[in-house]
Amino acid sequence: MILNKKFTVGDSSLTHRMRFNVILYVKKISKMLIVFIILTGSLATYAQKIPSSSFKTDLNKTDVKTILKAVADWQIRTPLTHEPADWTNGALYAGMTEWAGIADDNSYYTWLRGICDKTGWTYLVSTDPQRKYHADDYCVGQTYLELYRKYKDKKMMQPMKIYFDQILINPATGGMKFENTGDYWSTERWSWCDALFMGPTVWAKMGNITGMKKYFDFMYNEYKATTDFLYDKEEDLYFRDSDYFTKKEANGAKVFWGRGNGWVFAGLPIIIRELPSDYNHKQYFVAIFRQMASKLLKLQSADGFWHASLLDPASYPSPEMSATAFFVYGMAWGVNNGYLDKATYLPAIVKGWKSMVTSVWPDGKVGYIQPIGADPKSVTRDMTEVYGVGGFLMAGTEITRLIDKGI
Repeated sequence: MILNKKFTVGDSSLTHRMRFNVILYVKKISKMLIVFIILTGSLATYAQKIPSSSFKTDLNKTDVKTILKAVADWQIRTPLTHEPADWTNGALYAGMTEWAGIADDNSYYTWLRGICDKTGWTYLVSTDPQRKYHADDYCVGQTYLELYRKYKDKKMMQPMKIYFDQILINPATGGMKFENTGDYWSTERWSWCDALFMGPTVWAKMGNITGMKKYFDFMYNEYKATTDFLYDKEEDLYFRDSDYFTKKEANGAKVFWGRGNGWVFAGLPIIIRELPSDYNHKQYFVAIFRQMASKLLKLQSADGFWHASLLDPASYPSPEMSATAFFVYGMAWGVNNGYLDKATYLPAIVKGWKSMVTSVWPDGKVGYIQPIGADPKSVTRDMTEVYGVGGFLMAGTEITRLIDKGI
């Protein structure tokens, strides 16, 4: 009331002084509001990018096994949506087998055996001509052979051995270009990089278990054919398939899919550990493993994740857990077994694991897993898939071995 009266009487000096004070006050309030809005928005954005976790990210064995148990138990409670012998589940079982080996609880082996009994311990049989020799269809063989090692029951490995012997008698000889003709389907051979996890891992295990070099040699020859075709020596990464040779990301970079290269990188430790020390081509795989590791180390984001696109993460800024899990697994295995330098890779492994923990919901569901695809796509924390769970269990189990070594 007094302020209005003074402005009304027209006292020039007082009016100017009061007007000046009011303007300063309004400006001060406006700045405070702007700062508040910016801070609120920034915090909201940060909260979306780095969600809180119900699990501890500390690297001690108790905390790591607690989260692994939660993840494994959630998946077992959740009905499988793919065929039991499908490649998606094959990757899950590979991780579940790793976890079962350290869980001190035979119920996980019981779960795996129950599923394998339903599949008949064989590959995913199909009448579709596109599925001939398809590596995806025998990825599940990794688990059969690991269970054979534990239980020594020949029914667990014999169907896969018979199938592999049939392939050896009449192998596919077509090209690697990712296209089909009337009488040849490119997936009869490992013409896409995902196949380097699905197929050669099983051949390497078969060779080790039987002691028969023919399985190693087939695996090496096919792996080399794929690598000669899909491996980019400038980037030390694999194209997903020949369709991506000329494609570019929004930033002009080549398209290298995070999970596609994750499949390759996670498959290499399995192959290397199965090959005898005197196998003449073992160093071929070791060299690729080290080259990829060196490249991937440079591509990890500051938050610890890798992204759906390895060379254009800005176009796919959300985390991608399945690629991250496969890379962490491979690096941790490499350090554990003396193939990678601990001082160089341990910081990335630790940072990667801590980021992975943030993808786990309180009930054990693992999020930020890109759905089935062939190239980079956007991901949210709600997205989950069984192969990503398998990768999580593989990585976490290898982390416990790092802890045992005294990191």
